[in-house]
Parts: sequence; C-alpha cells; structure tokens
Amino acid sequence: MSLMRNRSTAARLLALAAGAALVFGGAVSASASGKQADSLKGLKILMTNDDSMRAERPNNSDGLGLYELRRSLCAAGADVVVIAPWQVQSGRGTAVTNSGVLRLADKPLPAGYENDCAGAPAGGKVFGLCLDANPCTPDSPSGTPSDTVKFALRGGLKAVAGWDEPDLVVTGPNAGLNVASSVNDSGTIGAAVAAIDDEIPAVAFSTSANADNSAFPVENYRATADWAAKFLVGLRKEKLLGQNEFAVSVNYPNISDGDRARRPVWTTVGDSTLAYHSYAKQEDGSYQVVLDFCSGLPACEETKPDADVTAVVDDNHIGVGAITWDRTYGQKFDRRTLNKVQTYVERRAPRP
Repeated sequence: MSLMRNRSTAARLLALAAGAALVFGGAVSASASGKQADSLKGLKILMTNDDSMRAERPNNSDGLGLYELRRSLCAAGADVVVIAPWQVQSGRGTAVTNSGVLRLADKPLPAGYENDCAGAPAGGKVFGLCLDANPCTPDSPSGTPSDTVKFALRGGLKAVAGWDEPDLVVTGPNAGLNVASSVNDSGTIGAAVAAIDDEIPAVAFSTSANADNSAFPVENYRATADWAAKFLVGLRKEKLLGQNEFAVSVNYPNISDGDRARRPVWTTVGDSTLAYHSYAKQEDGSYQVVLDFCSGLPACEETKPDADVTAVVDDNHIGVGAITWDRTYGQKFDRRTLNKVQTYVERRAPRP
C-alpha cells in the first residue's frame, strides 16, 4: 500500500489522532522562520538512518555517524529529534512493516554526545523503533528505516515533540557509500524516499569507510557532519531547502587516510554494481549470503561519465545528486528546481 502524495484532510486528521493515542510527551518547538539566516535556527529536523541509533560496535558501523551529524545540526541552530531503527537495517531499501506493534525505546547516548542538543526546544530526543516487544530489549526486532519516517510523520513526532511535521528529514550519515546499484538497496535512501513520498523535504548523507573497508572512522563522519551543516545552511539561504520534488543524496569520500575531500560535484546514479551479493551453498543445503565488492564481471564496470561512484570512489569528490520519489523524472517533474540545486552544488556549495 502507498499514501497518495496529495494527502487528504482526513488522512492528516488520522495522523494527528494516532499521535494523540500514543503516550509519549514533549514540548512544541518553534517553527522555522521565513527569514533566511546563516544558520539552521528554528528548523525542525527529523533524523533517522539505516544503521540504528545504538552506536555500540567497535568499527562504528551502527549509528555513530548519526550522533556526529546531530551535533553539527544542533550547533547550527536546528531543533533535532531522532527516530531511528532499533537494530541495524542496512540493505532494507524502502521496506515497510505491514503488521505487528511498533514501540519507541531510548538508551544512554554515546559518551561525549549527551548534551549536544540539550538546549534545543525539543530537547534533542533520541529514540529507536522496535517491533513486537514490550519493552524493547537488545535483541528485539526493529522497525525499518521507512517505518521510522512513516511512523514519525503520521503521529509519532506529534506525540514525542509536539510537531505536526518536521521541516526537513535528514537521513544518515550511512556507514558506507550509497552509489551505483547500492542506491536501490539502501535504507538510508529508502527513508528519504518515504519522506518526499509524504511531501516532506529530505537529504540523505552517506560516508565512506576507511581504505580497506574494515571500519568507519570518526574522522569521516565528522568531516561529513561539518560539511553537511554548512551545505544545508546554503540550501536554506538559496531557498531550496523546502523543495520536496526529489531527495538530495550526498556521498562523502574517505579522508581518514590523509586524502582530502575535493569540491562537491553533481552526479547521477551509476549503472555499475559496487557491492555484490553472492550465495555460497553449504553442506546442509543452505546458502550463505556473501557481500563483497564487485570485480571482473560486466555488471561491475561503470559507463556513465557523471556517475556517483566515479566521482566519490575514484576521484574523492563530494558527490551530490537527486533521487525522485517515483524513481523517474516524470512528466510533472519540475526540472527548474533540480537545475537550481545543481547550480548551487557546482558553483556556490561550501568547499570541504
């Protein structure tokens, strides 16, 4: 099932009623001012990802980047609420949960990030969304990235923060790039698509691993977060942050091994396969899922000159592109807005 993009009054009232039925409290935050400033002051941002909000793994693959970006957004003046998956949901794409019970849970914030958003109107709330649990435990199944956005927009944010809806949905930074064919599998992209499907602007951020792909250094997350806040401020000044025709997808290159990120460039989704799934048969007749980088197959070769994978992986640029809610530039798609965002990226976006 899908929600029509032009939501009816009845649908809006249903979402508000759903929020009122929940038992979580919160204060109403100030709405974003129409006056554009060199900050994100007054902007209400919902954050989510597909890596969870746990931030417990030694290799930083389960949500640490979310806290780095949350810090930068709050420092720029935004009012940020996090509703993210309870467990890692990488590769879930636009999957949604069609039955069962969803529940919000919290946990102590990672050391050093506890007070980053304490002064914001909504208090910097951070929740994980689990499934069929009372209460959520470390092993509870999780809501998907798309679940978190749909839940938040259809009552959850009203309950926890008093917001009817956010001004912007920010997803990520993902642990790993979302380029080429990985875009279709990405829960980080899927959450952004869920937002624009409900007519809320969205920007998705993804961050490179280190050179041998064994970990996700804090330096990469921090560089992404610092640049992301400036990028969003610039979009706001250009009056482009409120558009919901497409989600903006940003991929930040690896800088942890001494290379510098190069200027942002406008990219399209590559036609190659970067992350390759294979299936190894086991002695008991089962098949082990193996995920590795694609090599030596025709599908691994990139042919598009403006591909995201080439710009970010090969050339260390910050890659920025557009993802439409229906995956196409349809007849009603306003290319004038896309052209304005592209011009901003290429000419006026902040340098790293």
